[in-house]
Amino acid sequence: MMLYIIKGLSDPYSKFLVDDPVRPNIALDWRFGKNKFVYSLVDKGTITAVVCAKFCNNIPSTEEELMDEDSSNPNSAIFYTIWSYKPGSGRQLILESLDQIKKDFNTINRFVTLSPKTETARRFHLKNGAVEFRINAQTVNYEYCFN
Repeated sequence: MMLYIIKGLSDPYSKFLVDDPVRPNIALDWRFGKNKFVYSLVDKGTITAVVCAKFCNNIPSTEEELMDEDSSNPNSAIFYTIWSYKPGSGRQLILESLDQIKKDFNTINRFVTLSPKTETARRFHLKNGAVEFRINAQTVNYEYCFN
């Protein structure tokens, strides 16, 4: 499997964005642009997992804050949705995308989620090395910390 960045709606793999189970209400075209990225894992030409991230100055506690964030001098990568089509791919994608961001963007020093308040999200992030950073009214921020 290899990490692949979906560059925009003209990318053939962008068709998988309609499958987003976490934030289906976020417009597909909003996911691309300055400081917005869609990472995926591809295995033999097939997408196995997708994660969307926005680089921010602050840690949002709501979807509205995420979407309104200026992001002019970001220091945090906010992962706001992730899903997989193959067991284990979500874990591999989150870890590989974190590594890639650390390599490509030296100003990003925090890796935080904007996750739904579900047991599935909690298990996934805690199992994969995140800690609970903040519990919000409708979301939870999990943070992936590295030495």
